[in-house]
Amino acid sequence: MAWTWRFEKTDGTEVTPAVEPEEFTTQGDAESWIGEVWKDLRQGGADQVHLFEDSTKIYGPMSLHADE
Repeated sequence: MAWTWRFEKTDGTEVTPAVEPEEFTTQGDAESWIGEVWKDLRQGGADQVHLFEDSTKIYGPMSLHADE
């Protein structure tokens, strides 16, 4: 199984992330990574993310704006 992120603008348009993600082997690893780089992703133009396990959406959209 692979855990991956999808990066979007607020309107749902997919964007290329400012920090290149990897495929994670656990949900915890994926969530730890997003916790470390979310500010860089936001500054690079992503407003929200979705987490996927293979092709199944686990959750999202999750805002990258701390005040929301």
